[in-house]
Amino acid sequence: MFNVLKNIFKLPDLRKKLLYTILIILVFRIGSTIPVPFLKFDAIKRITLDQNNFFSYIDAFTGGAFSRVTIFSMSISPYITASIVIQLLTFGIPALERIAREGAQGQKKLNKATRYFTVVLGLVQSVAFWFLLKGGNTMFSDRVLAYYGGFAGFFAAVVIVTVFTAGSALVMWLGERINEKGIGNGVSVVLFAGILSRGPAAIGKIYELMQGGATQIILAILLVLAFILITAFTVFMTNAERRLPIQYAQRVVGKKMYGGQNSHIPIKVNMAGVMPIIFASSFLAFFSLLKAFIDVEEKKWLGKFLGILEHGTLIYSVLYFLLIIGFNYFYVSMQYNPIEIANNLRKNNGTIPGIRPGAQTAEFLNKVISKVTLVGAIFLGVIAILPMIIGMFTRVNISLGGTTILIVIGVALDTMKQLESMTMMKQYKGFLE
Repeated sequence: MFNVLKNIFKLPDLRKKLLYTILIILVFRIGSTIPVPFLKFDAIKRITLDQNNFFSYIDAFTGGAFSRVTIFSMSISPYITASIVIQLLTFGIPALERIAREGAQGQKKLNKATRYFTVVLGLVQSVAFWFLLKGGNTMFSDRVLAYYGGFAGFFAAVVIVTVFTAGSALVMWLGERINEKGIGNGVSVVLFAGILSRGPAAIGKIYELMQGGATQIILAILLVLAFILITAFTVFMTNAERRLPIQYAQRVVGKKMYGGQNSHIPIKVNMAGVMPIIFASSFLAFFSLLKAFIDVEEKKWLGKFLGILEHGTLIYSVLYFLLIIGFNYFYVSMQYNPIEIANNLRKNNGTIPGIRPGAQTAEFLNKVISKVTLVGAIFLGVIAILPMIIGMFTRVNISLGGTTILIVIGVALDTMKQLESMTMMKQYKGFLE
């Protein structure tokens, strides 16, 4: 890794890309400290300190920007949701599916639709938060309301909704600039920077825990060891893959012979990445958001039902685990088509040893992908709920630790692979030099 970074600074093009990426991250972090007008900082921070609500989930992925009610409080979440929705629609709407098959031009059209949908989602989410915060009396400064009268509420609402929406659009633009002129996937890098910014606070909590006596010191050491083990296990499973051997038959074209080579099809254990966890978290977060909008005292039966599904409870953990497995199968089924892979192998005279081309190859691939997907789904489920279980016993709020570890490790590995490929490409001199 250090050799790669050393080589980057020797190459002017890569050095510019790296410095440009760092500059974008710096702009993102500066925006995460600029507060939004007319909002009570302490009131919203108290809400996000409760780990059993929708706001703590948002705050974890914004690097604490939401609890500080800054202009980047929405962070990249509207763009991620818009990308997921557009991607799902391409499999359900024939017109979008045809656009997706147009190659680079089709991808540009889908990206444009994603941008517009991001702004719409940011606006809707901003308005929803405004109504929620206003209803909870956590929003406006009493002095401002008393001075401006009824107009102050309308003016403050317009300002807050506009700032939140513009902030989400600006974060999306920063991510796209990284894609064009920087290094790595822009959205992932922004998300990575937000999550990693919470590292010093986590270290501070461990340090405070170690000041409480011998029992607390042992607990802090166990938490650090658990973090190291989870990280190592995540790295191993992220890189793990099942390789299916492929043999290509020899064929003669003119006076030349082609084929006769052995290769393999890599099937990653964690094919879906962190997407199933994001899907499951978003689905279950709806119940926490619903609880914030209604008066549970008036509807006690609904309050009890929503209380069962609060973040960190046993039923929540079990349902969370099952949803991750289900969404993992759903996402992998959209990404991998065994029939298409089998047809491509047959067109290129490739076969899996011992398996007939065509339908039998597709059936064999389907069985292998299903087994590998199950292993990956269980891995994601364990990583997601293990910090919750640890938090139940230790009373330490690390409920989102598994998800953040997956994102950080995934982005770090992908970025390092991209850096390695760039350095190898730049250093290759060719046969004429």
